[in-house]
Amino acid sequence: MSGHSKWSTIKRDKEKTDQARGKIFTKIGKEIAVAVKAGGPDPATNPKLATVIAKARSNNMPNDNIQRSIKKASGEGSNVNYESMVYEGYGPGGSAVICEILTDNKNRASSDVRHIFDRAGGALGGPGSVAFMFDRKAVIATKAKPGLSEDDVMMLAMEIEADDVDIAPEGYTFVGEATKLATMRDELMKNGLEVVSAELEMIPNNTMDLPEDKYISFMKMLDNLEENDDVQNVFHNVNLKDE
Repeated sequence: MSGHSKWSTIKRDKEKTDQARGKIFTKIGKEIAVAVKAGGPDPATNPKLATVIAKARSNNMPNDNIQRSIKKASGEGSNVNYESMVYEGYGPGGSAVICEILTDNKNRASSDVRHIFDRAGGALGGPGSVAFMFDRKAVIATKAKPGLSEDDVMMLAMEIEADDVDIAPEGYTFVGEATKLATMRDELMKNGLEVVSAELEMIPNNTMDLPEDKYISFMKMLDNLEENDDVQNVFHNVNLKDE
């Protein structure tokens, strides 16, 4: 355990403008709808919904919006069904990219994602074409706790059986087995850490640097994918630069 995870090298913190925030809220609203339909509207008995609500709050989604999304998904008038899909492919410079989709129109989503890849000089592949380069992991981010030393955080990571941890002044990111997401999150909360997100992420086994021209094309493709309403998550193996 190094104190720094490979996940942190591909993490992207985008400035949350009003427009960007609105898109984030829309995507989280979809996740809430899927969670409610699968396990009911009570987060106390629906762990998936509890996790999505935590994600919503970490993104400063107003509680009114959260409750409205829950009521809409659980109401009799709710007839929108989102389908989950995964697209894999290669981006500029041979970069590996995985897109997780939630959509009410599979044809539209497929066409849009393929167009984004093609325009960037990449290409979609079949199932498993790049997934073998990634591992699905539990990724839990917390705020920093005053008085907790780096050694303390490392010890805590070992106690909760995390595989790795990224330590930064503003907080810590714990990475572990996908099946341990809920237990790791609960243990961190019991230890007094404020969890700001707890999600399953696809982490690359190896990362890569791109030459400047390919990097610019890749970042444009990443922007286009993240701005698409049907694309929930984008995972890749490119080392990102400080923007």
